[in-house]
Amino acid sequence: MSVADEIKARLEGAFSPTRLVVVDESDAHRGHAGHSGSGESHFRVAIAAPGFAPMSRVERHRAVHAALGADLTGRIHALALEISLE
Repeated sequence: MSVADEIKARLEGAFSPTRLVVVDESDAHRGHAGHSGSGESHFRVAIAAPGFAPMSRVERHRAVHAALGADLTGRIHALALEISLE
């Protein structure tokens, strides 16, 4: 399973999002620090879920990182998050 697929599966399971887009931006970082050559090091995630409503911005980011887990986030060099309620 690709890292992008793992991200999608974990976030879908944790938040039942109304919108979820996972973009692998690794190719744009070829030759930069953190690019492992695997093609799966830099990601942008756009997620919307009603469950984020009572959370602050920091709490939302922490919740996403917790849902992904240390084992997965440890394999990712960069993770850009766009979190919304709808």
